[in-house]
Amino acid sequence: MAGFKTLDDIGAVGGKRVLVRVDLNVPVADGKVTDATRIERIAPTIAELSKKGAKVILLAHFGRPKDGPSAEFSLEPIARATAEVLGRPVGFAADCVGDKAAEAVAAMKDGDVLLLENTRFHKAEEKNEPAFTEKLAANGDIYVNDAFSAAHRAHASTEGLARHLPAYAGRTMQAELDALEKGLGNPVRPVVAIVGGAKVSTKIDLLMNLVKKVDALVIGGGMANTFLAARGTDVGKSLCEHDLAGTAKQIMIEAAEAGCAIILPADGVVAKEFKAGASSETVAISDVPADGMILDVGAKTVQSVNDWIDRAATLVWNGPLGAFEIEPFDRATVAAAKHAAARTKARKLVSVAGGGDTVAALNHAGVADDFTYVSTAGGAFLEWMEGKPLPGVEVLKR
Repeated sequence: MAGFKTLDDIGAVGGKRVLVRVDLNVPVADGKVTDATRIERIAPTIAELSKKGAKVILLAHFGRPKDGPSAEFSLEPIARATAEVLGRPVGFAADCVGDKAAEAVAAMKDGDVLLLENTRFHKAEEKNEPAFTEKLAANGDIYVNDAFSAAHRAHASTEGLARHLPAYAGRTMQAELDALEKGLGNPVRPVVAIVGGAKVSTKIDLLMNLVKKVDALVIGGGMANTFLAARGTDVGKSLCEHDLAGTAKQIMIEAAEAGCAIILPADGVVAKEFKAGASSETVAISDVPADGMILDVGAKTVQSVNDWIDRAATLVWNGPLGAFEIEPFDRATVAAAKHAAARTKARKLVSVAGGGDTVAALNHAGVADDFTYVSTAGGAFLEWMEGKPLPGVEVLKR
């Protein structure tokens, strides 16, 4: 973390008002949080600041409210869930700026924790308007960003505040940046990337960036079919973006020029319909029937992927190898995930994974806790993999 200011640089915080941008965009059903993972991840930063006597003021968004304040997008239920995770009271203010926020902050004692209402109830938040940012800053002496997942947005609470107050990365942000540095910034080589998912069109920038940075790129999921088709392979009725054949060819050309090996499926699990328990068979990738769909990669391909994982010192993973949501098309993703996890536990591999489907797939395989780092940052993780600067991170640089 030599390039970023962290809580290690913050100095004395006793009695100081510390505005902490966190990610509380968690799933809620019937007024209750159903998955507290993101709250659990920010707990260390909150606890550390509170223990040192700071007045900890949490800023967060929830959902995409379009018409100002609404009960549907209120953070009040999440304040209760945060209190449960922290094991201590968490106050709540019905606005993030103005009198309601100021009064709640003024009533805080050293060590208290307060959550301000959804920043996106104000349209000026996403526009990063200076006047709104100043109103947010009025309630703090120090700014800490612990929401890497929102760092790809130049909003008032993610980027603007860092220009008004002394700014630092929280422990969750620090852990994420450390992991990403080990993944692609300054990795131990060889580096292997696994990229899967449905469509090439959503990951063109990602693939173009990776072929210049990794030693081998494994392409799986529906997007592999586009590359296979570009090489002249008949993929039957499989999901395939035939109009992107030229793009796929260009990516393969750039990979060859950069010395990056491209690993495509050698065999596939084929079915005539995409549903649970559908009759399927494993065939060589050159023998896909005209009425068949490739829904997973076969055993030969899994062995090839595992062989590349064995050669790797660093693995970066984004996207499943097949349609893992439905059995039996989850087998390849589960097998490769378990192999990578075992290598990681044996201290032979640094494994960094991220993206919504990837997290779900690793949880499905039961190995998410065994990877070196699993990012829940979604869009921010993807933009980092694409090599794009993240506004909320850039402003924290020394």
